[in-house]
Amino acid sequence: MKKQKNIRAIHRDFGYFYLGLIISFAASGVLMNHRDSWHPEKYTVETKAIQTELLPEEQITEKYAENLAKEMGVDDKFRRSNVKKGMLKISFENTDVEIDIESGKGEIVSFKKTPLISQAMKLHKNTSNWWIYYSDIFGLSLITIAVTGALMISAGKHTFKRRGWKLALAGIVFPILFLLLLA
Repeated sequence: MKKQKNIRAIHRDFGYFYLGLIISFAASGVLMNHRDSWHPEKYTVETKAIQTELLPEEQITEKYAENLAKEMGVDDKFRRSNVKKGMLKISFENTDVEIDIESGKGEIVSFKKTPLISQAMKLHKNTSNWWIYYSDIFGLSLITIAVTGALMISAGKHTFKRRGWKLALAGIVFPILFLLLLA
């Protein structure tokens, strides 16, 4: 009988601890699935208006666009450039440059990674459509299972209200510390 009580206690305490971990991974997974809609990994740090003279549209090359942005003070890793609907768009890792070809007016927008969210989202990068929908359902289900499971034990000294919340909090803090220390 004592052995069964020990097993139940271990199961209960690990369940409380992993409650925080499940919620952390599930929430960051749902955020990650919709990264193309609202870019949760980046937030705007600075937007700067610019004015410049450009070559005619047919003479604009990737190298020209990259050098132009560097001349304007963009010190970032170049990704790509394109001309679309009269706008020159130059994309860097953490900076976007957009310039109207006719007027030469534009802006430089610098981004910075969103703390914790950008690191947690690295754990969930997968772009197939079926996986996105499946993992949305799975993530929301994990949150529901974790919360309802934690609240099932309603009497005694080992309830969520008395003790479990501390272990759940430790389960949330653990991945945050892991990401901060190793990211």
